[in-house]
Amino acid sequence: MSIKKEMLLLLRDMGGLVILFVMPLVLIITITLIQDSTFKTVNDTKIPILLVDNDKGEVSKVISANLNASNSFEMIHTLDGQSVTESMAREQVFKGKYQLAIIIPEKLSSDLQAKVNQNVDKIVAGFGIGDTAVVAQPKAVIGHKEVKLYFDPAAQSTFKNAVKSTIDKMISQIETQSVYAAFREQLGEEETAFQQESFISFREIIPRINDKEVTPNSTQHNVPAWTLFAIFFIVIPLSINIVKEKNQGTLVRLRTNPVSYATVIAGKTITFLIICMIQFYLMVAVGVFLFPHIGLPELSVKGILGLMSIVAFFSGFAAIGFGILLGTIAKTQEQSAPFGATSVVVLAAIGGVWVPVFAMPKIMQIIAVASPMNWGLNAFYDVILRNASFIDIVPELLYSVMFFVAMITISLFYDEKKRAL
Repeated sequence: MSIKKEMLLLLRDMGGLVILFVMPLVLIITITLIQDSTFKTVNDTKIPILLVDNDKGEVSKVISANLNASNSFEMIHTLDGQSVTESMAREQVFKGKYQLAIIIPEKLSSDLQAKVNQNVDKIVAGFGIGDTAVVAQPKAVIGHKEVKLYFDPAAQSTFKNAVKSTIDKMISQIETQSVYAAFREQLGEEETAFQQESFISFREIIPRINDKEVTPNSTQHNVPAWTLFAIFFIVIPLSINIVKEKNQGTLVRLRTNPVSYATVIAGKTITFLIICMIQFYLMVAVGVFLFPHIGLPELSVKGILGLMSIVAFFSGFAAIGFGILLGTIAKTQEQSAPFGATSVVVLAAIGGVWVPVFAMPKIMQIIAVASPMNWGLNAFYDVILRNASFIDIVPELLYSVMFFVAMITISLFYDEKKRAL
């Protein structure tokens, strides 16, 4: 009867049904479209960069060639048919028309080679095997060279650091090659005497499932993340229902019958668990059937739908427990609704729904572990991206159950204390 009562209450509230089922779908489609466009901007679109080459030497050729080969940048050498100058580049970047301009100074290649030769001559002469007459000659003073980088003030610091790191690496490689060449010339060694290839290299190893690399996309992040957000949003109607029952005397009438408060809570728990699972399957259906038709990556649930359902089921327990506690403690709808909405947003923020936990400050990474949404999100990631088994996600499921039990226990204790007064 308790479950039937809850169902009737929900069915008579069309606005509540729209909030529970339609708004999450609108949210997941909108957010995924926005984030997918961002992914494409980063991965598929080249960022135009102004390059002012005052060197015309080997160094500038290497920088230009490597940046072009990175598939992330498009080098722009002319504007309106004119070669780009430093003043033009600065003006364009500071107006926000370009993200970056690279100014390579004059005689960078020749002066770099001369500087390397001077240093090598000095070292070789120190061993007594060089041309001492050459070393004894006064050396020309070679001034310090700097490659100027003009950034758009709105450019992100991560983009700036990535560009600076890339250019610094290229110049370091050129310097190393120049040093090797200078030593080879001084010592009269053959071309193959010095091994110039990097001794240490890096290899990215990506987990594979069914011989396919697992690379997360916008769908694989947004479907589980915003499904959890929708599940926890039931806190608002659930808490409001409980407050209504208290204020309208419905709960008192229920208690006059031989019905315990635990039975009332059990009815609400089962009803809202059904709602959570309907929300989950609607979100998954959007990811599987709708997303491919609107240009978004398809959500593949082959072989993992069962585990995903288990994660959603246990996350629903955590959300219901929180909603029941809030409804039990709140005295008015004006208390429960704003607090419920705000707390869900806060839990989503610290749980990693918006910003990955690893990108948060250290203190927030510690706090994030306490968010039920973080447990659910990690369990979803384990299932979707890490090929995890049921045993692997048991800890996150246990946290959700323990959270539910703790919330219900506090609710029962609080209800008993209030009625005893």
